[in-house]
Amino acid sequence: MTAPSRRRFVAQALTAGAAAGLTTTGLAPAARAATDPAPAPAPAPAPALRVTPDDPRYAALSVRGSNKRFTATPDAFCLPATTADVVHAVGHAVQRRRRIAVRSGGHCYENVVGDPAVQVVIDLAAMNAVTYDPRRRAFMVEAGAQLIDVYKSLYYGWGVTLPGGASATVGFGGHITGGGYGALSRAFGLAADHLYALEVVVVDAFGRARAVVATREPGDPHRDLWWAHTGGGGGNFGIVTRYWFRSPNAHGDDPAHLLPRPPATIVSNAVIYPRDGMDQAAFGRLLHNHGRWHEDNSDPASPYTGLYSGLVLPGRLKDNDPGQSAIAFTHLDGTLPGSRELLDRYVSALTDGVGVTPYITDTASEPWLTATIALAESQDTDKGRHKIKSAYLRRALTRAQTDALFTHLNSTDHRNDSASVSLQSYGGRTNTLPAGATASAHRDSVLNVIFMNTWQDAEADAVNIDWLRRTYRDVFAATGGVPVPGRGSDGAYINYPDIDLADPRWNTSGVPWHHLYYKDNYPRLQRIKAKWDPRGVFRHALSVRPA
Repeated sequence: MTAPSRRRFVAQALTAGAAAGLTTTGLAPAARAATDPAPAPAPAPAPALRVTPDDPRYAALSVRGSNKRFTATPDAFCLPATTADVVHAVGHAVQRRRRIAVRSGGHCYENVVGDPAVQVVIDLAAMNAVTYDPRRRAFMVEAGAQLIDVYKSLYYGWGVTLPGGASATVGFGGHITGGGYGALSRAFGLAADHLYALEVVVVDAFGRARAVVATREPGDPHRDLWWAHTGGGGGNFGIVTRYWFRSPNAHGDDPAHLLPRPPATIVSNAVIYPRDGMDQAAFGRLLHNHGRWHEDNSDPASPYTGLYSGLVLPGRLKDNDPGQSAIAFTHLDGTLPGSRELLDRYVSALTDGVGVTPYITDTASEPWLTATIALAESQDTDKGRHKIKSAYLRRALTRAQTDALFTHLNSTDHRNDSASVSLQSYGGRTNTLPAGATASAHRDSVLNVIFMNTWQDAEADAVNIDWLRRTYRDVFAATGGVPVPGRGSDGAYINYPDIDLADPRWNTSGVPWHHLYYKDNYPRLQRIKAKWDPRGVFRHALSVRPA
């Protein structure tokens, strides 16, 4: 087999998603806000902060989101530069009973700012500073900052990083609220595990907007608000304007020792399987190998916590270009003793007994930041209309599940050019905290699965969404069409919001959507919601309901 083109490999690697955590604010309408008495009206936002349809900037802001299924057409966009600006904009909207949505990076797979009920979109793109705060001994990141820019600032400035997602343009505002995982999470935990404090604009029962700083300090009276933003999802409690990060075990005041230091080098390769010869049995063996390897090598003390891998399963292309049946990409700490041998053993375990000879690219060794930028570039090449679903796995998929995947990915009733399922490394040090230590409840999983479809033509929305829904339903047919927490699966990732989990046509399990996303943490999130957002200002179809 000849080496595939870089363009084709990159296009397929994109579908891995690589943990590009996303904000979940402003989905379809949910509960109506309470009708509490309103105080005196707040003054209107300054003209420079407010963009209405007659402003030339409005058109560009309408389509700034990455999911082209949705276009935002609010009465106005607000473009704050400071927390005070956000307080002002929120207060003004609440006093006039205007529905609010917030956007940081614009990487939501459900209808964030495009919901017709949204009247004011608060866009945080201009709030993108990254600095060190000596008073808090923590790194301050504004909510509009994008992942790759944060990584560059932290690394060039202090030699440190956060174990967040790979997609370059995802905004920190939504990424952290859902937990945030990526290529370094098996080694260092979730990005939110390093959150020390945050500033949130909230609204009280009388409609008054204010900024609150909440920390993880045990004696902080606002600590519950900090906890809710370590996995409780975006658009639930207020608008985060700033985060401060310092690892829980960090000591001293030297910034270079307050967050994880990434490995100096990364070794990586790709294992690419042709579709020719990959029958149902071979496909099942490949997925079994991949799942069992993660079962056996996801202990926090394993040297393989330094490995991040994704097994990407693309859909069949046109008959004259069937494409690949699977692509495994790897990203391993190159400073580990025998790192190349570790990588070779992983590849051997993956291919054992499959019976299809893969093409294996040469192993590359690159500086960490170079490898991180390359991984980010591979995530952001495909633009278009998206639908996504997710699942946490505790064990390898069953034979019935791999058969269902094989059937749908090779189906001829749907053109699968950009459809894929990706099984990504999880576990390691993400599983060292108890489920209730943060709001991220999925602390005993070894894989995160991303089901994704991308297309360009609006007229093809229905058929592409239907294909993805049927695929997901059939993979989890034994548990009512969704990954119910249990022996094999463990729910879904809130940063990949999916309104179908709340739809009884597609979730027949009897398990509510909020248990799939939050498990036993949901009642606590409900109490925090009632305390900090008593009017229901911040809401959407998958928002936390007050207790």
